[in-house]
Amino acid sequence: MTQEVGHPDGWIDRYFHVTRRGSTLGRELVAGLTTFGAMAYIMIVNPAIMALAGLGRHDMIMTTIAAAVCGSLLMALMANLPIALAPAMSSNLVFAQIVVAQMGIAPSVAFTMVLIGGVAFVGLSLTHWRQRIVLGFPAPVRNGIHCAIGAFIAHIGMVSGGLAVKGGQGFSFGSLRDPAVLLCLGGVVLAAALQMLRIPAGMLVSIVVLTVAGCFVRTADGATVTHLPSSWLEWPHYPTGMLLSFDFHGFLSHIGLVLPVTMYFFLGDFFDATGTMMAITRRAGLTVEDGQPVLGRAAFAADGAASVIGSVLGTSTVSAYLESLVGVEAGGRTGLVGVTVAALFLLSSFLWPIITAVPAVATAPVLILVGLGMLSDMGRMDLSESGGLLAPLLMILITVMTGNFMVSLALGLLLYTALAIAGRRWADLTPILLFLDAVFVVYLALASGMGEA
Repeated sequence: MTQEVGHPDGWIDRYFHVTRRGSTLGRELVAGLTTFGAMAYIMIVNPAIMALAGLGRHDMIMTTIAAAVCGSLLMALMANLPIALAPAMSSNLVFAQIVVAQMGIAPSVAFTMVLIGGVAFVGLSLTHWRQRIVLGFPAPVRNGIHCAIGAFIAHIGMVSGGLAVKGGQGFSFGSLRDPAVLLCLGGVVLAAALQMLRIPAGMLVSIVVLTVAGCFVRTADGATVTHLPSSWLEWPHYPTGMLLSFDFHGFLSHIGLVLPVTMYFFLGDFFDATGTMMAITRRAGLTVEDGQPVLGRAAFAADGAASVIGSVLGTSTVSAYLESLVGVEAGGRTGLVGVTVAALFLLSSFLWPIITAVPAVATAPVLILVGLGMLSDMGRMDLSESGGLLAPLLMILITVMTGNFMVSLALGLLLYTALAIAGRRWADLTPILLFLDAVFVVYLALASGMGEA
């Protein structure tokens, strides 16, 4: 529980309860700068991933920045928490690589799915059903989702960085004679070392170092890895064509296929946001204020509304970032951290030419480490119970071997249900689980009929 320290000085102090939470304006600004440095890599990585869906990289830079600005401001002004938001690293890959590239769904339909998932999140945040869903959704499957997506993200990083290349047996390791492959390997070591040393902007530093090094490293065809633009600064211009690019007719005409993915966008954002915001507020010592939980309806509504706005702007699900913890470690305790992050993202929009010059080799190590970080959830699995281990392991195996995350999610849910029935664990057969089973059985039937499963 927070305690009052000193007396508020100025309207900013009073509005954000800075002094009341034992902080100072200077400390909040430093925490915001630290948080921004830790998550600024998303301006580079998210556009690279969304480009897999055929979306323009420059357009995605602007939508990513706009979504981060709006999401961070929403959390700051609505919930007054030191939590920054941006497009989520899990949902953007599902959006681009799975929904658009694998399933052949148009981006406009995918944006509609993100919108509906965000609206459902906002609606849920205003009710008392949040806790019921948390308790009703099986933890092993939730961990399996996180780990399977992590494996997929790491896989994309391996391929985009040239560390994994298609061969006769599926994939083989890239040639160590290729300087670009060696550069990517060095980037993995560098990013991992910076992460181990807890350098707040470690991911961003590794991207910058590899981009600069790429100016001197040549690929097999003789070209440099990094192609610098003619101008480093340019006035930002927003891609207005991305605004409100929804297709409700396409969504309804493919409802059997897109509904399970829409539920993933909703549930994935919900569980990620819940876990992330709980971890950050607990670390900050923010639990109760004025007799009310600090992590209440306003915080969840802000996260859900950010996804709605993100879909309107033209990007994937927007969610709370765990990197906000570094800002908390720097002393951040209020929404002023998010305001600072939003301002820095806005200023970064003037650097879009240099952001577009960042090569895939520079972002690949970040994808690999983010994916491996998500795979660390395997340590939370209950090894004493076969149902708590087999379902998530099956999901990871299918995702890695086939790249089909939706099939892995469907089979993971069905296996968990079958094991619960076999073990007569009737309490585990919650209405939410049985409903999801029914939805994914329909999905598998439709997908197999289209040759996708």
